[in-house]
Amino acid sequence: MRTPAPGGSLAPADLERLRAGQALQMDHYGGGRLPFVSLQARGLVQHMVPLEGESAGQVLEVLDASGGYASACLGAAHPCLQPAFREGLERGYVTDELGSLERTLLLEELFGPGGRWADRFPGGEYHASGRNSGSEGLELALRLVLESGFDRRRLTAKVGREARRTVLAFEGAWHGWTGGLVPLLNRRHYRLGLPLPGTEPPFGLDVAFLPFGEAALLERFFAEQGSKLSAVIVEPIQGDAGILVPPPGYLRRLAALCREHDVLLVADEVLTFAKTGRFFAMTDEEGPIPTDVTVIGKSLGMGAVSTSMVIARRELTVRPSGAVSTSDLRPLTCALMRSGLRYLAEERLIERAGALGTELRERLRRDVVEAFPALFQEVRGQGYMNGVELTERASHGLSRLRQRLLEAGVFVEFMAGAGRRSHGLRYLFPAMRVAPPLIANDEDLRRIVERIREGTRRFVEAGP
Repeated sequence: MRTPAPGGSLAPADLERLRAGQALQMDHYGGGRLPFVSLQARGLVQHMVPLEGESAGQVLEVLDASGGYASACLGAAHPCLQPAFREGLERGYVTDELGSLERTLLLEELFGPGGRWADRFPGGEYHASGRNSGSEGLELALRLVLESGFDRRRLTAKVGREARRTVLAFEGAWHGWTGGLVPLLNRRHYRLGLPLPGTEPPFGLDVAFLPFGEAALLERFFAEQGSKLSAVIVEPIQGDAGILVPPPGYLRRLAALCREHDVLLVADEVLTFAKTGRFFAMTDEEGPIPTDVTVIGKSLGMGAVSTSMVIARRELTVRPSGAVSTSDLRPLTCALMRSGLRYLAEERLIERAGALGTELRERLRRDVVEAFPALFQEVRGQGYMNGVELTERASHGLSRLRQRLLEAGVFVEFMAGAGRRSHGLRYLFPAMRVAPPLIANDEDLRRIVERIREGTRRFVEAGP
């Protein structure tokens, strides 16, 4: 298929071929899938064509402000990954049953003496496992929690842990669609009609929910229910809820409460990893906030592979063969991670995202929120992980707004919002997520905001 330059048009037969290909893929959006196709990409720039409307088949230049569900931190076709593909393939395809040179090099670089993350996760105290996706990583984290209270010899709950059957999660959280994780989501739409794990003692799992970031409610819950808790699972910044940033001190106090009450703390950093101006969002002015299990993903695969990593205290394990995985840190995946992480560190892209993210939020506030107060309420975030909350009026036209933004040359995603929350807290509407790849510089961010503003203007002028 010949790919024209932006402004050109596909041949009619090529356009029909793309429509047919789109129809062959299962639609996960209930008919709301975007009618656009990406033809090619490099860096932040994607060449897309609309499949419908007057401009169907015309090639558009689109700036990516989403990074593929926030996974492509290096954008598309980054040159630092190309040698890693070759080297990783030449290392073989060994599974977790065998050791691997490439796996050794990666883990040594991260957790060995002087390793990149050894101050947070020293190798003598933590070990790591790889999975295909963030959801799979969080399933393993939940397995580690459950196994920590299980006596494998007697095949029953450990003495003294029988009453600890509750996991604390947070309203509006997103941890994944898989069966073990659905109970951790408080929204009925995600749970009803699906089979849930049994709740019969002594092995059942109960889940309690609190609004995120409310310190007084957290203190009261631990005072009343701490003895029944086995674990807390938390996103340090809530993603699907609309990029909710907790108040200063909240996460450190949560970690302290977990230690005081002998409760495991699981940090879901699948989305926040490498986005907030630091590798890990479980960090404050005092330094790393301790966790028992941390799950990272998305950016870890550099946009080239889907992968995740579970980093857990060494005493947390599973029964023999209970966590075997075909794709546990295979050589190719390790080579890509190692090359990408080294590039991020050497170019100081993580740190740059902290400072530039502050400027990005200011531009979004001034040029988007204040310019269109009937459509947007506020901007929130850290680093390159930012959300612009919609008003109720705008949320009803979300799909049309997104299409206008694409036509204006910018690709963003929209988060569901936390919706109706307990304890009288205000309703949280969907939010536009602006999470560009880390390679985006100041000029790129300026152009992204300009195109968001232009797409919003077109949406307003088009009317209902």
